[in-house]
Amino acid sequence: MTSNGARIKVSREPRRQLNNRAAWITVDDGATESECAVVDVSPGGAKITTAVEFGVKDRLALTLLADHSKRYPCEVVWRRGNTYGLKFVTADVVAETAPEAADPVGVI
Repeated sequence: MTSNGARIKVSREPRRQLNNRAAWITVDDGATESECAVVDVSPGGAKITTAVEFGVKDRLALTLLADHSKRYPCEVVWRRGNTYGLKFVTADVVAETAPEAADPVGVI
């Protein structure tokens, strides 16, 4: 097979390998906390392993450091056995429409 064009390189998000570093997941607004292992993490999400069962679309919070109160809200996006792919989610922000400018750009 011959190639007619230049090969396009697909850029992925940077990942940081954590080598099964201990972390904690909470569900039910912090009522239930379980230990997990973070395999890797990126700005958009994380891959974890845990004994607790979750379904795709389940919401939970991930705490990466034991003495840190910062919890990252997540959604389960895929599952393979006891390994889960999480997407970090943010609060839904309602986009406000900006009022139109009196003079369009470029018009004097």
